[in-house]
Amino acid sequence: MSLPTTDDIRTRVQAELPRLRRDLEDLVRIESVSADPARAAEVQRSAEAVADLFRAEGFASVDIVSAREDGGAPAVIAHKPGPEGAPTVLLYAHHDVQPENDHAEWDSPPYEPTERDGRLYGRGAADDKAGIAAHLGALRVYGEELPVSVTMFIEGEEEVGSDTLPELLAQHHEALRADVIVIADSGNWDIGVPALTTSLRGLVRADVEVRTLTHAVHSGMWGGLVPDALMTLSRVIASLHDDRGDVAVAGLHSGPAADVEYPEDRLRAESGATAGVEWIGTGSVVERLWTRPALSITGLDAPQVAGASNTLVPTARCRVSMRVAPGDTTANGVECLRRHLEAHVPWGAELTFTVVDTGEATAIDATGPAYDAARSAFTEAWDGTAPVDMGVGGSIPFIAEFLEAFPEASVLVTGVEDPDTRAHGANEGLHLAEFERVVLAEALLLRNLAPEASR
Repeated sequence: MSLPTTDDIRTRVQAELPRLRRDLEDLVRIESVSADPARAAEVQRSAEAVADLFRAEGFASVDIVSAREDGGAPAVIAHKPGPEGAPTVLLYAHHDVQPENDHAEWDSPPYEPTERDGRLYGRGAADDKAGIAAHLGALRVYGEELPVSVTMFIEGEEEVGSDTLPELLAQHHEALRADVIVIADSGNWDIGVPALTTSLRGLVRADVEVRTLTHAVHSGMWGGLVPDALMTLSRVIASLHDDRGDVAVAGLHSGPAADVEYPEDRLRAESGATAGVEWIGTGSVVERLWTRPALSITGLDAPQVAGASNTLVPTARCRVSMRVAPGDTTANGVECLRRHLEAHVPWGAELTFTVVDTGEATAIDATGPAYDAARSAFTEAWDGTAPVDMGVGGSIPFIAEFLEAFPEASVLVTGVEDPDTRAHGANEGLHLAEFERVVLAEALLLRNLAPEASR
């Protein structure tokens, strides 16, 4: 089988785009919010719609599966064979989406895909139904003449933590085994600059409660002698960072990051930071965002200001969100954080530390033939601009699950997002010109992975 040229593939991608966009818009109209039990039927309908798309492309097998009879959102596994002796490529995306929250914050209805200024807006238009569409578009370029064998794995609970993913990987291990795994759930460095994601921080979430009293007492009668829980918790929280803003918890790992410039104006615009706020921590911007630990307080339980009485608060609680650097483990992160909190709770207050959930960090050795094939494909698709090896400050814990389940596979983390995608927020949008490049890049990658391409 002769492989198509880059120009041939580019022409085919452009011809497929109108139908591909219609399919994406149909998926966006399905309210597949996995976090909402009331919309479980929509998640099921989404899986069925994805399965129908693969059946229409002549996949030899298409199955909707769940890890547990009494739980686990539906995933789609489909397989289409390529030439004998060709490698197998597993293409991953997820069909569930985040809640849309307040519709008033959206400039157009969240489940009615709407184009404005070169973007397609809607919940899931980027994260991650565009990942499904990108896979589909790359396959349609080849029709019945795939250069490689392809397995599709479209998960249905990524937005709620992929709780049953390890079970799915174990139950369907042979069906999912592949030489190369392409995970389309990340993004690119900028409009016009592609990226391969090679590191992601892990996550530890924990609830911290302090108690100083068995019950509330009058602040006038006992203030000045008995510490209140809010003041005590404030001192515990303040101990988590030093005066420069670096994490002060001993024993956590830090590492170097890629030599990438993050301009100040872009950083401030993308972060949403107010004009006068100063950055915290030391080291390069991308080290602080990608390869060093971070600590944030994401919730606080305390009496509201409105209606507060003159009493000393007996207990206060906060939720700590800790990002663990690549090369570290969540087990070490939990233990270091626990030791620090216990050592820094003042005045003999009682401290309770409860782990909410964890997700491991990931560091990918992005070397070898599959990565060479991907970099070549990306460079061609972006007209000579080579991809950046990018870190991600957030966590995608399931990538570590894939690396553990298939240690022999090359795992490529790619995606359709850009710095203004606003995934998980209002007005989530897909940059349509970048989406075309993503589809082209994946089609070129499949060609580059064919045995004929290396001869």
